[in-house]
Amino acid sequence: MAQVYTDADAPLTPLQTRTVAILGYGSQGRAQAHNLRDSGIRVIVGARQGLSWERAHADGFEVCPIADAVQRAEVLMLLVNDEQQPRLYAEQIAPALRPAHALGFAHGFNIHFGQITPPNDIDVFMVAPKAVGPQLRRLYLQGHGAPCLIAVHQDYTGEAKALALAYARALGGTRAGVYETTFQEECEADLFGEQAVLCGGVPALIRAAFETLVEAGYAPEVAYFECLHELKLITDLIYESGIRGMQFAISDTAQYGAMTRGRRIVDTHVRQTLRDILHEIRSGQFAREWILENLAGRPVFRALEQADAAHPIESIGETVRARMSLGKE
Repeated sequence: MAQVYTDADAPLTPLQTRTVAILGYGSQGRAQAHNLRDSGIRVIVGARQGLSWERAHADGFEVCPIADAVQRAEVLMLLVNDEQQPRLYAEQIAPALRPAHALGFAHGFNIHFGQITPPNDIDVFMVAPKAVGPQLRRLYLQGHGAPCLIAVHQDYTGEAKALALAYARALGGTRAGVYETTFQEECEADLFGEQAVLCGGVPALIRAAFETLVEAGYAPEVAYFECLHELKLITDLIYESGIRGMQFAISDTAQYGAMTRGRRIVDTHVRQTLRDILHEIRSGQFAREWILENLAGRPVFRALEQADAAHPIESIGETVRARMSLGKE
């Protein structure tokens, strides 16, 4: 079982005398910057000229080039996309690092797979909120928080864990629970969850089920409602009370069909495929594939993205959602 920390375990002291530089002002960067500031932490934003710079400035943050932000801050949180981090680190962060700097990540990919190798005389930690940026911000404002994972890769000062806990608390994470992990565990489990369930498995199952109904002559709108629209109702129930709680909330007919047929969908073949996907992640095969894909200009990424966008469920969904939104006006 992972160690769990709450407010009582995470004083803000390690952060209160330091400046935090948020490097990258996208969805996650913006939410973290706001939560930190509202927790009384001094925050500056390192960004490139353009939309991110303008948005951070409009939000009232002091904004400067990334290399300048590194020089001026003691704690650096690197929040640009994984594939952009190695080059940004090599060109603008590494030259400005000094002993006792603390370098933070929200995902373990580039440390675990060796794309970024920090010097030995800095702290390297991770705080990974289990929420997308807008949700992280919304929960904080509501007086709640998103659970966070923390990990320490390098503890030069002896304060890296305390710093990670303080950072997680400033985000609101200790209100919901902060769980200790490692860069390896977070990275591999996160990639697996994304690929096998959240962003890969579930959408693939939705499309396949939609296609099955439409091919059998059912109206696309009916197929959309049954295979996609109602998924939110079920996931909300699971989120609130677990799978068993969801089963109590649905009809006995639905529960019997789910218990007898769901096991047939996730059969021995699917379970072996899950093991294969996990092996590809743990062996580094997926990481190498993704790194090479970016070096090649993303030909596979773009082709698959176009194919997904052209799937009939997207056009049907746009029509159905537009009708529902008209009813709200």
